[in-house]
Parts: sequence; C-alpha cells; structure tokens
Amino acid sequence: MALTPQRTINELKALRELTGTEEGAQRVAFTDTWLQARAFLKERLDALPVSQHMDAAGNHWATLKGQSEKVLVIGGHLDSVPNGGWLDGSLNVLAGLEVLRRVNAQYSGSPPVTLKLVDWADEEGARFGRSLYGSSAAGGNIDVAEMRKLKDRDGVGLEDALARVGVTLADAPQARRELEGAAAYLELHIEQGPVLEGLGLALGAVLGTVGVERHTITFHGQAAHSGSTPMNVRKDAFRAAGQFSQEIYTIAENRGGVCTIGSCKTLPGIVTSVVETCEITLDQRHLNADSLAAMWQDAQDAAQRFADEGGCTVSFGDLWHIEPIPFHPELIDAAEASVREVSGSGHRLPSGPLHDAAEVARSGVPTVMLFVQSRRGNSHNKIEDTQEPHLIQSVEALDRLTDRAMEWIGDQSG
Repeated sequence: MALTPQRTINELKALRELTGTEEGAQRVAFTDTWLQARAFLKERLDALPVSQHMDAAGNHWATLKGQSEKVLVIGGHLDSVPNGGWLDGSLNVLAGLEVLRRVNAQYSGSPPVTLKLVDWADEEGARFGRSLYGSSAAGGNIDVAEMRKLKDRDGVGLEDALARVGVTLADAPQARRELEGAAAYLELHIEQGPVLEGLGLALGAVLGTVGVERHTITFHGQAAHSGSTPMNVRKDAFRAAGQFSQEIYTIAENRGGVCTIGSCKTLPGIVTSVVETCEITLDQRHLNADSLAAMWQDAQDAAQRFADEGGCTVSFGDLWHIEPIPFHPELIDAAEASVREVSGSGHRLPSGPLHDAAEVARSGVPTVMLFVQSRRGNSHNKIEDTQEPHLIQSVEALDRLTDRAMEWIGDQSG
C-alpha cells in the first residue's frame, strides 16, 4: 500500500467536522470533544496490527512491533485551544497515522525498528495554563504537587479533570517508562508563523526550540498631582517604562532575538495623578543560550538606566524560564534532505513556540521537527490554514524522514 497523503487531508477535514464549530476547533484537553477526537484516532488505528494503550499521564500510544527493540516515536497532539485551528497538533498525529500505514504495508507488519505513534495529552495548556503536560510527564519534568493547584476558569481542578478520563495525577510521572528504548523522535507541525510563507517555501527543518526568559519589571516613582507638579521634578514611573519599552526592541534586534512587552499596569491608575508604579511583563526568546542571557542582562541594564534618569527605582521579578533546546544535528540533516526531496529546496529555522518535541529532546531522546508553511502565519484561530499541496508535501516529507530515521537508528545500533 502506497502512502496516501490525500487521505490525511480527508481525515483532518472529517475531524474538523466532528470536533469543530463555526468558531474553530474545540478539542480542549480532557473535555468530551477531546474524547471524541481520541475515539476518532483509535477507530482508525484499530485497522492496523498495533497495540494501543493510554499511559499513566493520559497520553495515547499505538505500537507497531518491529524486528528491533529500538523505538522510533512519531508524535503530536489532538487537543486544541478554544476556537483553535484545524491543523494545529492534529496534522502531526494524522500524518503519523498515514506513515504508520505505509510502513506496516511495506514491511508486512514487521518493520526494521519498532514504531510508536503518540497523541500527547494537553500540549496546549489552554484549560489549566500548564502547556506540554503529557510530554513533560514522559520526559520526567512535572511537579505533581504544583499541578494539583491548577484549576480551570470554572474552578475544576486538573486532578479532577484527569480522574474523569481515567488518569490519577499522582501516577503521571510513571509515564517516563514510555520513552524507554526510544532511539529517535519525529514531529511534524504547522509553522504557526510567517517565515516560510515569506520565503515562498512549503517546508523547513527545525533547528530546535528557542529559550525563553519571562520577567516582570516594575518601575517605582512618586504619585503627584498631574496639574500642579512641574515636568522637571516628576518621578514618573510610566515615563521610565515607556523609554525602556523603546530600548528593549533595539536590544532584541541587536542580539538577533525577539521580545514582547505583553502587559502594563499602573498605579494609582487615575487621570489626575503622575504614575507611582508601572509594572510591565517582558518575554525574550533566542535559540542561543548565551545570547538569551545577554538579552536579559541588557534589559536589566537599560531598565536601571532609565529609572535612574527619571528619579525612579526599578525591581525585577521572575515569571518563567526555559533554556534553548537544540535538536539532533544528524536528524536535522535528515529532515532537510527529506524536505529537499519533496519540495525541491531546503531551509532551516528555529521554532519560536514550544512543542512536545522540546520535552522529548530534554529527556535525551534524539529529536527533530518538520515545519510546513502556515498561510498568513496565522494559528490558534479559525482562519488557521495551509495550502493542500503543502499539506501533501508535509506528509511525504515525514514519510521520507521516517525511513531515514529508521536507517539511522539501525546504524547507531550496529
């Protein structure tokens, strides 16, 4: 049986009809709609000679036993954000399903290495605010005590939501055993950004996921009457923050990274008072750890400088940090070769968003991703889309990469 990428597109459309509305995809983790998506996948896997099970964290696994105990894992996620896109995550899983069909047919149910397809649970973190839950559990990177505190907007706890689908949160770390024997991990994903479209390219090989520094920066000034206080004696926290906000983008450009000031809160927050306190949130990202650290140091230096110039003080708070996670260089080469074969050109790019692949790579499993172009660079909304010819090429590229990865695993084992 030959690879049939059009079947993947048809299944993606069928899943959209089953689990979406006019506002977009509604496959939020641990909801009834998410369970419908899981049943959709399981029904199609039932036609293959694979064993299926849900692990201790709620990830769904399908295993095609091979001649070797070494395992090639292909992963993705069926869950979505509310009113999300039809391709985000589900393309990964259903393209992997099609590759599994082709490999099973070619090798009469006994490929050179064991293949596993995984649907990771709650990649998005849309309901409880903790992204990459399932892959983090498998990678050994969750704190059960902290996760017990998580609740959705309706007050439902993560622990209760998991129990409803047959998962005990305390057992989630046992999912680590699922990656035993994993020799490589592959993931296909829509880019969710404008780079490939801007270059006129369908596909790209992903270098890794960028590191992230997230902080609060709070400027402290002095409240004063907005009418009676001369400009030259004001200690205006908002003015210092405003000057800093211009500088931060220059820092990102100079260091080759990106940054975002996502929120700004002022006190006392009334029109008749000079701002006493201004708190902003800063998100900085870079693929290189040293450059990321330099960006954050530059930001602190700039904030201190503008605070001093304005007669203010400044304080810093930590929100979150994750180091850059580079993918495996030989698998990147294999990914680029696969892209060139199906599209005629190759390109390498980092991933700004985090993905399950990052958690797998952190656990020590050689990992790589493929990106396929996103129209208008849009994702996480109902207009998310990719041209069908590009979707076909993405399934073909994942299939070629699978063959290369199986051969690579054989070479490592030999």
